[in-house]
Parts: sequence; structure tokens; C-alpha cells
Amino acid sequence: MSTLLWDSPEKLRALLGELVSWKSMTLTEDERQFPMKLQSKLQQLTYFQHNPNHLALHAADLRRKFMTALYKHPEAVRTICLISHFDTVSTEEYGELEPLATQPEELTAYWMERPNDLPEDVVADLQSGEYLFGRGTMDMKMGLALHMQLLEKASTEKWPINLLLLTVPDEEVNSAGMRAAVPKLLELQTEFGLTYSMFLNSEPVFTLKPGDDTRKMYSGTIGKMMPGALFYGRETHAGEPFNGLTSPYIASFLTRKMEWNPLFQETVLGETTPLPVTLQQKDLRLEYSTQTPYRSSALYNVFTMEQTPEDIMETFEQTAKIAAEECNKAYQAVCRANRVRAVGKVRVLRYEELLRHSVQKFGESFIEEVKAEVYANEEWDDREKSFRLADKFIIQSQELAPAIILLFAPPFYPAVNSSGHEAVEQAVRFFQHTAEQEYGMAMERVHYFNGICDLSYVNGSGKGEGWQAFERNTPVWKDVYTVPFAEMARLQAPVLNIGPFGKDAHKRTERLHIKHAFEQLPAMLEKWLKEMKP
Repeated sequence: MSTLLWDSPEKLRALLGELVSWKSMTLTEDERQFPMKLQSKLQQLTYFQHNPNHLALHAADLRRKFMTALYKHPEAVRTICLISHFDTVSTEEYGELEPLATQPEELTAYWMERPNDLPEDVVADLQSGEYLFGRGTMDMKMGLALHMQLLEKASTEKWPINLLLLTVPDEEVNSAGMRAAVPKLLELQTEFGLTYSMFLNSEPVFTLKPGDDTRKMYSGTIGKMMPGALFYGRETHAGEPFNGLTSPYIASFLTRKMEWNPLFQETVLGETTPLPVTLQQKDLRLEYSTQTPYRSSALYNVFTMEQTPEDIMETFEQTAKIAAEECNKAYQAVCRANRVRAVGKVRVLRYEELLRHSVQKFGESFIEEVKAEVYANEEWDDREKSFRLADKFIIQSQELAPAIILLFAPPFYPAVNSSGHEAVEQAVRFFQHTAEQEYGMAMERVHYFNGICDLSYVNGSGKGEGWQAFERNTPVWKDVYTVPFAEMARLQAPVLNIGPFGKDAHKRTERLHIKHAFEQLPAMLEKWLKEMKP
């Protein structure tokens, strides 16, 4: 009888259930506690009892930690870095079933008895018995469980390769865990004499369109930027609407231009980025009153493959100017119809222009005072701080209003692609052949993972051309948000993402395909590491 902890589908499923039961929503105390529990779990392995210095926790931010666990063969140099994140999105959408959201066996059994409120396609998957439901089952604690199984087998059977398990917090918000881990990867490389030959993530398969059941692997990951806009109008009493200009009115013109705007879309290697959408739009006021809203903000999601921050900012500025022109035209028509004088004409400014104006008007000391005041608000995240900085500067320069202030907000995910790299192409052929021959299963290669992941912070090429637009137009840059470009550029190894198949990440119907996760994928990963020695 086997003495390994996680070497069978049943044991692996039990491990996943335990990992999922350890709640770890981003920015919660549970997220802080998770790596300590995980470290205790891995300390059960004989290898780490004999090599305790190979298993460690490291500081990220906000009292959070990431964990590294290294299996090192005495004669091996080549090292596969197994990357995962342990945080999850929240569970509010489960409603009264929220206590079961992190109990996958119980939640699946509950819905099996009461499938009435689920969509038809979900009921079909549920009743097939092929899926396990719950928050984090798919995204991405199954990936972590797979890596733990590989680590145990390699260390017990003494595979002639090095495996470094890296699991981090905060992937779902700012990737603070991975950005903090990049310098540590370089330190471990020096300390243990490692040569990284591949960065392997096991984020789940993301569908490219509804109803897509194809198993996939990814030889790169998509990039992401978040252009944002601060809309500054003119305040007035709601009873005297023509004495002002509301910021939601201005915002409506830009948001309509940004949603699904094909100018931001690009196609590389036959794949096309999803269209932009609005991620957040709100009034900056914290209370209700009959004063009209005159300060609003909006954040837009833009995916990239090869475009630079300057490319995105130029398109954003062009779009904003068209929106402002249409806003001014419509506003002027209303004023003429009501025989009143317009309070102003909406202009478009980049944040760097607003900052330069503020420095010239008030001096550098004023800028530092405003930053200190904004950063003192710990309850504000990096996006809120970005807007609040722009807001405080334009409040003191209302001669610029009404205006649309354009900026970038964190996080920034560089696009990374390893298609064409010999080791990656070899892996793609191996997995496609093995899946077809042993399971009769087609496995598609996708060049860019479309779900965003921490592979963006390895295999970097430095800042590159067009980066200055991000640096100059991100209000919190260097003060509270940075990207370790120099260190990323030193982690020159290809990336690959192979993870479990599932559906509905970030939805209450998140579910994991049981056979693929617990039988097929573990066997293929083990065979690949043993035979190919990537």
C-alpha cells in the first residue's frame, strides 16, 4: 500500500477539498493565514523534514506572504518553476449557500438534490456527475494541488530534475504576491545554483466562447492595462441645472466610446484580444446631497499583445477627444434650446499635463503634501488613490475645468509569449500526442492565455519602447505601485500554462472537470517531466 499522501485521484481530490475549505479571498485575514497552513501541510513530506531550509515563507505586502518549496536533485541544474496563486475572488454571489461555497463535496451534493435555480447547461454538467463545484476548485487551487502532487512524487522517487513550487497571494487584484516574488526567484537561483528552464503555471482552461469544451494549453499570456478617466464638471444645485455641468453626463460620452471599441483590439498569431469594457464607474462623492455630482471616475479594461502603454494612451486620448467633442456639441445644443449660456467647454488632458500645471502653479512641495494626504488613507486601494490624486490637483486648478483627465491605474500586466521556443514546441507536441493517444482527447494550443496570470512577471524584456507613457500617467507609480522590470528581464526562461478544465470561473457555478483534473492531467504532467526533462 502506498505511503504517499497525494498519489491517487481520491487522495488528490481530498487534498483539493482541504485547500478549498481554507478560505482565502483576496485582501482578507484568511488570505494571510493560508500560506502558513500550506507550509504545515508540506512539512509532512519527508523531503522537507530532511531539508527544512528548502521550504519557506516570504513577505509580500499588507502582512501577506508567498511560499516557496524547492525539491533539488543533487546532480540536477535545470529547474522547473511551478507557479500558482492561492487567493480567490469573494463568495457573495452564492447568497444563502455561501457557507457551502468553499465545501465542494457538500455544495455539489446539495445542488444535485436541488438543481432548480441553476441554468440548463449547468444542470446538465451537474447531473452528469463529471463536475465538482465550489469557489477555488477551478481558479486555481486545483493547479496548486497538482503542483503539490508533483513535488511529493519527485522528492520521493528522486526524479533527476529540480522543482520549485511558488504560490502567491493577490493574483486576483494587483499581483502583489508575484511582483514581490520575482526578486526572490533570483535570490534562490543564486543560493541553490539553479537554472530556470521553464515557468509552468497551471491556471485553468478558459473558454474562448460560450459552449467551448476544448482542452487547452497556453504558450503565453495576454497583457492588460487599465486606462482611467477623471471627469470634472461644474457643481450646482439640482434646482438650477443650467448653472453647472454634471460629471456623469460627460462620462457617458466617453464610456459609450470605450465599450467594445475595436480601435484597441489587436490580432497576433491568429488570436484577437477581447474588446474593452468598463470595470468601474462611480461618483467620487461619499455622501448624498442636492448638489449635482461634478467629479466622477471610470476604469476601462484593455487587453494587449504587442501594444505599448504609449499606443494605448494615444488611442485613449484620441477616443476621449472625440467623446469630448460630441459632449460639447450636445451640451451646446441643449443650452441654445433653453437660451442659456454654457458654463464651459470640456477639454481633454493627460495626467502628466495636469501634474505639470500643478507643479508650475504651486511648486513641488505642494505635490508632495497632496501625495502624503492621499496615501495616508489606507482604506483606499491603488486605483482609488490614483483618482484621488488627480482629483485633488484639479480641485486647485479649476481654470482647467470642465475636463476629462486621462490616466493609467494599476495593475499592469505585460504580455508574454514563448511560442516558437524549442522546449515549448516540444511540450506542445508531447501533450497533444499523449492526450490523443491515451485519452482520445484533442488538446488545443493557444498562444495567449486570456484569463490574465502571474506569468506576465517572468521572461520580461524590460521597460521597452513606449513605457514612459505609463510611468508619467500613473499617479501612484513608484510611490505605492511598481513593476520589477529589471529583475523580470533576468528571468529568461519560456512560459507554459497547462491547467485543469472547468467552467464559470468567478461565477457561483464555478466547477471543475473531475476526470481531467484528477486523472488525465496529473498523469500527463508526470509523464512529461519524467520523459522530456524540459
